[in-house]
Amino acid sequence: MKQILGYRCTLCGAELPYDESMTCPHCGEKGILDIIFDYGYIKKSFNRETLANDRTNSMWRYAPLMPLKPRDFSPFLRVGWTPLYPSRRLGAELGLRALYIKDDGLNPTASLKDRASGVAVAKAVELGYDTIACSSTGNAASSCAGNAARMGLKTVIFVPQRAPEGKVAQLMIFGAKVVSVKGDYKATFDLSKAAIEKYGWYNRNAGINPILTEGKKTVALEIAEQLNWEPTDWVAVSVGDGCTIGGVYNGFHDLYELGMIERIPKILGVQSTGCCPFVDAARENRPLVPAEENTLADSIAVGVPRNPVKALRAVSASKGAWIAVSDEEILDAMRVLGHTEGVFGEPAGVTATAGVRRAVQEGLIRPEETVTVISTGSGLKDVKNALRAAGSPTLCEPSLAALDNSGLL
Repeated sequence: MKQILGYRCTLCGAELPYDESMTCPHCGEKGILDIIFDYGYIKKSFNRETLANDRTNSMWRYAPLMPLKPRDFSPFLRVGWTPLYPSRRLGAELGLRALYIKDDGLNPTASLKDRASGVAVAKAVELGYDTIACSSTGNAASSCAGNAARMGLKTVIFVPQRAPEGKVAQLMIFGAKVVSVKGDYKATFDLSKAAIEKYGWYNRNAGINPILTEGKKTVALEIAEQLNWEPTDWVAVSVGDGCTIGGVYNGFHDLYELGMIERIPKILGVQSTGCCPFVDAARENRPLVPAEENTLADSIAVGVPRNPVKALRAVSASKGAWIAVSDEEILDAMRVLGHTEGVFGEPAGVTATAGVRRAVQEGLIRPEETVTVISTGSGLKDVKNALRAAGSPTLCEPSLAALDNSGLL
C-alpha cells in the first residue's frame, strides 16, 4: 500500500514499519498506533477534482485515505454519505450564525460505528479471516455483525449485560454469537481480549486496532466535502473510548495536509456527567483515571477509555474544548432535536447536541460562530429512553367528543 509510510506510537513516538500489528511492541497494549500516510503520493490521484467526479455515494469514495489495498468495494454495505442538514430552527434558537446536523443514524445498522466496522471487515476479508470479534456497549457490536454478515464472515460479540434490547436484537438478527457479560464495559473488553488472543479471531476492538480510527475519520471527510471544503468553526461529537473523536480530528488533519481545507475546526468533546473521564482529566489537568459508568447514554459509558491519546490530541490540537452534560440534558436534547429538526437520535447520539447547548450557555461557543453537530446513532437503538424523553401518548375513546375533551388539541 503505497499510500502508507508506516506507524507511529502515540506514547513513545517510535516510528515502525506498517504491518498488521495493532499496538507498539515497546509500549504494549497502551501503545496505540497512528498510521502515517504519504500525503505527497495520495494527492497525485486524490483531490477535490477527483471527488467531484466520483459517483461512489458512500465512504468508499475515500478509499485512497484508508489502510486498505485497492479493490471493488461495491459488494460491501453502503456506509456513509449520510445527510448534513442545515438547521431550520435549533441554530436560530441557540443564537448561532449557522448550525448543521450530521445524521449518522442513517447508516446501515443505524450508527456512525458502521464506518469503523466497514473498514475492519474489509481488512479481515483482505487478510483471509473467517471470524471477527469485538467488545462493545452496543453500536460497535451491531455494526460489526451487520457488515460482517454482508461479506460472509462469522462474528463473536461481547456486550455488557446492560446493553439495550434493540442493539442486542440487531446482533442476533445478524447471526452473531453474542456473549452477554455480567459486568461493566471494562470486564467485557477484558474477556473479549482474552478470547481473541486464544482463538485467533480478527480484532475489531476500537481502542486497540488502529485502522478503526481511519474508518471513523470519513465522517469528517464528508462534512468538509458537504460544506464545499469550508468546515464550520466547531464540530461537536459525543465521546466514549475516544476512537470517534480521534477519527474526526484525523479526517480534518488529512484534508489540511492535502491542502483541501484551509483550517482544522475546533472540536468539542462531549461526555455525560455520569461517565466523563476525559472531561475530568481536562478540567483538573491530570492524566485519566477510571470513572464510573453511570449514564443512560450507554454507547459512551466507557469508564476506562482505550484511546486516550488520540482523543485528547483531537481537542488540544484543534484548540477545542471538553464539556459534560447531565442525563437530563441528554434526554431534553433528544426531544429538542426531534421537535425542531426531525432527527431522532439515541442518548449517546444526541449528547453532542446537548453539549453544544451547554457550550453556548456558558459562552464557550459564541453567537457569531458556526457549528456542526454529529448525531452518531438512531433513537430506534434505545426506544426505552426515547419514551422517557418523549412521554406517553394520550389515551382517547374513539369519538370526536372524547378527542375534544382530551386536552391534546
